[in-house]
Amino acid sequence: MSALDTPIGAVPGVGAPAARALAEQGITTVDQLVERDWAELAELHGVGPASGRRLQALLLEHGEGMQNPPAPDRRLSTVTKGATGKNAKDIVTHATAVDPAAYVAGLEGRRREEGARLLELFGRATGEQATMWGPSMIGYGEVHYRYATGREGDTFQLGFSPRKADLALYGIQGFPRSDELLEKLGKHRRGVGCVWVKKLPDIDESVLEELVAHAWQSGPGTVC
Repeated sequence: MSALDTPIGAVPGVGAPAARALAEQGITTVDQLVERDWAELAELHGVGPASGRRLQALLLEHGEGMQNPPAPDRRLSTVTKGATGKNAKDIVTHATAVDPAAYVAGLEGRRREEGARLLELFGRATGEQATMWGPSMIGYGEVHYRYATGREGDTFQLGFSPRKADLALYGIQGFPRSDELLEKLGKHRRGVGCVWVKKLPDIDESVLEELVAHAWQSGPGTVC
């Protein structure tokens, strides 16, 4: 996955007029778009839905996203189980040989215990071995996505990242019972790409396990 500190003007598919208009608003790198309201930015002269979709897709590859993004172009968008090894040249985050348990054991504070509990929970719910993706994401299963633009890559089906600020939960939304179960989950925040939880005591872990199992059995979902 491309680095989020990539200059917006260097993102393939984002035109110079859009990059200039966003720069005038002080937005020059992709990470500055996290949680921004794209509906407001889209009113700027030179900013169109194609650029918005490309930037949102890049954010989603990192489990981030904008609010109110343009509707994705579904004409040729597909997500299928299994890795193919076909990845866009600028994608740099892949599955690694790092042991997820060893990574979790090296975390600080409550994230060490919470990471270990999530490893057990996701393992039970999926029946799958965990794999590290990049430096901090723990994934289960593999899928291949291909956007209508032709951009494609391999990623994990669902997983989590025990970040310092929040626990990020990936791939558990968008299925028949997802909204129903999320209403029972407890204190959390929903984004386009993932669900954020401050700490495990804030949620019902049995509901989370049901959410993960439901997503695993129903998936793969959509990447964008």
